Amino acid sequence: MQVLTTIALIVIGILFFMLIIFSHEFGHFITAKLSGVKVNEFAIGMGPRLFGFKKGETEYTFRLFPIGGYCAMEGEDEDSDEPRAFNNAKIWKRMIIIIAGAVMNIILGFILMFAYTVQADSYASTTVSQFAPSSYSANCGLQAGDKIIEINGYSVWNMRDLQFGIATLQCKEVDGKSLEVYKEDCTNSAYDVYADLAVKNKLEGEKAQEFYDLLCDGCAKINASMSKEDAKKYLDIACTSLYEYFDVKDYTLPTITEKDTRQRFVADLKVVRDGEEITLDDVQFFTYYASEEDKATDKPSVSFDFYVDEIEKNFGAVLSQTFTETCSMAKTVWTSLVWLVQGRFSFTDLSGPVGIASAVTQVASQGLESSFGDAVNNILFVMILITVNLGIVNMLPFPALDGGRFLFLLIEWIFRKPIPRKAEQIVNTAGLVLLMLFMLVVSLKDVWQLITGTLPGM
Repeated sequence: MQVLTTIALIVIGILFFMLIIFSHEFGHFITAKLSGVKVNEFAIGMGPRLFGFKKGETEYTFRLFPIGGYCAMEGEDEDSDEPRAFNNAKIWKRMIIIIAGAVMNIILGFILMFAYTVQADSYASTTVSQFAPSSYSANCGLQAGDKIIEINGYSVWNMRDLQFGIATLQCKEVDGKSLEVYKEDCTNSAYDVYADLAVKNKLEGEKAQEFYDLLCDGCAKINASMSKEDAKKYLDIACTSLYEYFDVKDYTLPTITEKDTRQRFVADLKVVRDGEEITLDDVQFFTYYASEEDKATDKPSVSFDFYVDEIEKNFGAVLSQTFTETCSMAKTVWTSLVWLVQGRFSFTDLSGPVGIASAVTQVASQGLESSFGDAVNNILFVMILITVNLGIVNMLPFPALDGGRFLFLLIEWIFRKPIPRKAEQIVNTAGLVLLMLFMLVVSLKDVWQLITGTLPGM
């Protein structure tokens, strides 16, 4: 049964991938047909032909390797005397045909995102509802009711944007004797006392929730304090009440040790509070070690330390979430490319076909732990990322990509003179060679990381 399930997931993954290829090539194909350009062949797959048929002037084929496809137009790669050849079409038609493949990938992303989004019972907003007892961000001025709209200059449209922004925070060194750090330590101390006593006394159910809420309230007072003296006072009150409830006779109130500097994950936030945009500087988020190895190497992870309001599911909410989620994914892809050039992401963070296949396998396995449907949904989400990624990358003005060919046409439109075909072929060939070499290097890197167990996400 397990083998059949695995085979089914592999087939589903391949079908999704072929759908992405089909949508891209169909974009070129349908706009070429509508523009009156002759299409010689529409192929799904690469390599030797498996089967196909001819309808009208176009041959439709399926080829052996499911790694690509193409829409072969007359006069696309060389000049042709055919009146309906690509090279003889009006320039605005050629520009539409070239860019249509990438556009179709984005459109497919919207369709698949709708299928993914519509399954949810509700959606997370970016409006803070309440804080965890050990909240760091509450120490820094963030308040319940604040709607987060920007993090370190990165626009926040939905929860995915907020997650991406927090996941990319950098450590910053701050004054370890500051009031914010002191209140942070007070909050942690109160929570540590609660957690320790709750475990030892098996505090469960409604009583656990009651004291959790009381601690939240006590920590909120600590967060709102304007002096170290007040922070210490509320810390002592909160801890004393906990000790008394658990009937602990011999106890010592927690002390705070100041340090010269601290490493903290901080960000500048822009929020909407009571209808007004407010900027909060150096807001800190909760940090933790995801594994013992991370702890040994001092590589903390960062996470939310607050809860957000839910968005009720209705037709408008589904459409809104579909639109913003897809746009956010496109924005994330573009931002990641920019940050890669700027050096914020390293070469090891890139993934090629091997890394993508590994990611699909991993998310499918994780989903399968709960249900077959979850595994399919996890694959679906990765495929949404791939199709949006393909659409954005293909629009880049790099030789051999659709964006590069579009740039040539744009130059032709501006100067009213086409770039010599020979020069265009040389540039596109050089670009293709560079892309293939780049993909080879990334794939070899993926294989090495896969062998050594250092592939991102493993």
